[in-house]
Amino acid sequence: MKILQKICFVLLLGTFSSVYGGSCFEDRDVDDCRVKAEQGIPKAQYNLGKMYYKGLGVPQDYKEAVKWTRLAAKQGHAKAQYNLGVMYERGQGVSQDYKSAVKWYMQSAEQGVPKAQYNLGNKYRKGKGVDQDYKEAVKWIRLAAEQGDDEAQSVLGYMYNEGKGVPQDYKEAVKWYRLAAEQGDSSAQYNLGLNFYKGEGVLQDYKEAVKWYRLAAEQGIPLAQFNLGFMYDHGQGVRQDYKEAFKWTRKSAEQGDPKAQYKLGLIYALGKGVHKDYVMAHMYFNIAAVSGSKEVVDNRGLLEKMMTPSQLEKAEKLAREWMRKHQ
Repeated sequence: MKILQKICFVLLLGTFSSVYGGSCFEDRDVDDCRVKAEQGIPKAQYNLGKMYYKGLGVPQDYKEAVKWTRLAAKQGHAKAQYNLGVMYERGQGVSQDYKSAVKWYMQSAEQGVPKAQYNLGNKYRKGKGVDQDYKEAVKWIRLAAEQGDDEAQSVLGYMYNEGKGVPQDYKEAVKWYRLAAEQGDSSAQYNLGLNFYKGEGVLQDYKEAVKWYRLAAEQGIPLAQFNLGFMYDHGQGVRQDYKEAFKWTRKSAEQGDPKAQYKLGLIYALGKGVHKDYVMAHMYFNIAAVSGSKEVVDNRGLLEKMMTPSQLEKAEKLAREWMRKHQ
């Protein structure tokens, strides 16, 4: 009986040691993590790597993060394999190496880690570290999407929308966009808005388009901001409101969208939602003209005929100042 009790006690010690060794990241107990990591416990190695990566309890050190993450990854720790892939992809603590990133993503993805599946699929989609292969991309991205990863759902929607690696299918695109959009993915919100606007995969519905554009616009997506401004300008899905059109167009322009910059020039030239101002109009035409648009250059030329030399000088000065601030 005593022998049996000793055996049970030893087993309990082993169990408690293993669990505690794996929880040192939450406790931010670097010393305990290090002791357990040096004993070869993969979860402790993984956690110590995370602590060095994030600078929690220790100075941030990507090389140390790689060292401990690699030890855990080699023992088959799925999340460590994913993290090591990320560090190779970003060149953090190691030289950037897409092939090595793909190697570790693959090992993690095969164990079912959704972010690894998504990242691996993206490498196949972009041809980084592997030959470009849309079908293989869809395979891995779908696995992540089916586990609820919003980025994977968004990209899978895009693949269906464009017919890359799968037959083009707008309904399937909308299905995956919606799943991602409802989780707050801004790209999916914008693309879902676009599908509602065009009536692709769904009945055309400007109100729904506005709803999804607005959500994406509020997250800072410049194309969504521009399109939302356009819909206010034309009264599509919302009551026509030139001030709101100006507001969203300006937000997009300030993020560098040349279409929005040009549109803002037109707004000032026509005085829609703002006081007519040729100086501001010319300033935005100047900024937008960097994109090389002939239409912008032609309209700028027409506007110049209605401006004084001092107005032109002021507009050009403002354009230079704007570009220094925003670029």
